[in-house]
Amino acid sequence: MVSSPPYVAVGSVGDEFEVHKVWKGGNLLVDLERRRRRSTSRINVFLKGVRFWEIRGMKYWTLKSKFISMKKESGSVTVGDLPTVFAKLKGFSKTNEDEIRAILGENNTSMEDKIDFESFLRAYLNIQARSAKKTGNSESAPSFLKASTTTFQRTINESEKASYVAHINSYLAEDRFLKKHLPIDPATNALFELAKDGVLLCKLINVAVPGTIDERAINMKAVLNPWERNENHTLGLNSAKAIGCTVVNIGTQDLVEVESRPHLLLGLISQIIKIQLLADLNLKKTPQLVELIDDFQDVEELMSLSPEKVLLKWMNFQLKKAGYEKQVTNFSSDLKDGEAYAHLLNVLAPEHSDPSTLEAKSPEQRASMVLEQAEKLNCKRYITANDIVEGSPNLNLAFVAQIFQHRSGLSTDNKKIPLSEMITEDAQTSREERCFRLWMNSLGIVTYVNNVFEDVRNGWVLLEVLDKVSPNSVNWKQASKPPIKMPFRKVENCNQVIKIGKQLNFSLVNVCGNDIVQGNKKLLLAFLWQLMRFTMLQLLKNLRFHAQGKEITDSDILNWANKKIKDAGGTSLIESFKDKIISSGIFFLELLRAVEPRIVNWKLVTKGETDEDKKLNATYIISVARKLGCSVFLLPEDIIEVNQKMILTLTASIMYWSLQQQAGDSNAEQSSNNERASDEDSSSVTSEQGQTG
Repeated sequence: MVSSPPYVAVGSVGDEFEVHKVWKGGNLLVDLERRRRRSTSRINVFLKGVRFWEIRGMKYWTLKSKFISMKKESGSVTVGDLPTVFAKLKGFSKTNEDEIRAILGENNTSMEDKIDFESFLRAYLNIQARSAKKTGNSESAPSFLKASTTTFQRTINESEKASYVAHINSYLAEDRFLKKHLPIDPATNALFELAKDGVLLCKLINVAVPGTIDERAINMKAVLNPWERNENHTLGLNSAKAIGCTVVNIGTQDLVEVESRPHLLLGLISQIIKIQLLADLNLKKTPQLVELIDDFQDVEELMSLSPEKVLLKWMNFQLKKAGYEKQVTNFSSDLKDGEAYAHLLNVLAPEHSDPSTLEAKSPEQRASMVLEQAEKLNCKRYITANDIVEGSPNLNLAFVAQIFQHRSGLSTDNKKIPLSEMITEDAQTSREERCFRLWMNSLGIVTYVNNVFEDVRNGWVLLEVLDKVSPNSVNWKQASKPPIKMPFRKVENCNQVIKIGKQLNFSLVNVCGNDIVQGNKKLLLAFLWQLMRFTMLQLLKNLRFHAQGKEITDSDILNWANKKIKDAGGTSLIESFKDKIISSGIFFLELLRAVEPRIVNWKLVTKGETDEDKKLNATYIISVARKLGCSVFLLPEDIIEVNQKMILTLTASIMYWSLQQQAGDSNAEQSSNNERASDEDSSSVTSEQGQTG
């Protein structure tokens, strides 16, 4: 009989049957009946009390063994480990690693999240069902599996949906356009209906990161035509990327048909709300966080942590004060019993503390008492007692972040605060780091980048990016995956990065892998710029059907833009991407009009003579470009100050969109010509047959 903590197995042996029942947290997880004489077996897998799957043979134990060996090898199993493992399993031959990764990421799952066997099994069942549906193999996915999976997913979504609806009702209640539709009833499909025109998503992004979208660019009318609705969705998706959301396998049509794919919208809303709630979890916004560390060296480490990790560090810091001995390492299983919450609120809000919370007879009762205490701090919006007991990671994270916002417990008069001020960074360096970080994350790499200068130093992230922009360029057999304990392994990774860069003709004179490991900011920015520029030029080269294999240059992009403007009757031609007249914004507005005449509302455009007018134009330009379909990560300041690199990327993005349209029109025309020729041939044959007859 196979059993390992925290599972409890109950077995009985008879003449013909051997029965194993495996329980976890009061829920039946596995029910195995093995008919000994016939050497056959049946395993019913239960998750949250729902029968998910019947496994014939010993597949369950194979998966269990695989999970244990992975955990022994690396110390833990993460979501990011699964695509490679699952892709090699029998039955997944038609589903590759990228597809598996996309499915795993649909519900806003971080690839760095550690998982237990229950989550591993759930992921396997989900991927298998999707793979079976893709191949049409009904044997691999029985009907009850599909039904159970759907039921379970709907239950989870309903719980999260109610929390997201509460957030929307609260933050957008006074919005002039949306307030007539609010409050939304979470028990209905009103959220999905309201999201169909794209306005809600755009407004929610501006709540999370104010000023991201120029609302003058949003189509806001009582009734939108399909074109206007599509523009809003395009603006929303490109803006979501620009604030750090991972937008993978989500298109405008998914948002139009949202009722049939609600998990995609909910996953995106979850990311947006998460970005809003975690916005202050960094030293720039909250210098008091230095209280969590001891010396300057630790400041750099704190800066390298993701907001989620900083939140966990803060929570454990406060729990230590309360005398809570356990370490909270996640927002799921470690919080299920409610004890950590009880200690946290007792230390942060002693005036509302209730000693009886820790004496509660059950986790459900304790969770309810915790929420009663939290309500006194106005911190109950995102979660229910059942969410705590079930270990909902998204809702627990939102709840802890809300507690941090309302009562951080950090000193406002701390002698350590000057430590954070020692980490200085000029504005342009900060903006470029932001641009490259967002661009890297938009590529769909497994590792989410939180801080470019820290996260790339082991070389692994750069190898992931290189593999995306130049497929098959990375020798993964010679690469070491994090966590990397041996420093020379990091140098090896970075040496391969430099080697590939040289193969791509990057300028890397006297640069070695150790420069990346040491975190040389100037070198890293220069390397990333060359990488981003290479990607951009390759895209243009592949689309520009008349280039005949010729490399695209910066001059080609400049000449294309000037010709477009001139042909459309514009006058704002530029001599280079450093031309100061760019700061007014008229050059880009005329270029956007040249590629799509109806996209610019000239009633909203200023002359761009004053700083205020330049800011208005620059903000409008970025939103119009995203509305058109350009994925860009620059800020208005980059246009106003004429940042040459960012000006080039914006111009190239507009050129790429324009060439895509030309290629589409060309293909459509060719298809039409082929059909016409085919019809003419058919007519000719018919005519000849008639004459013969």
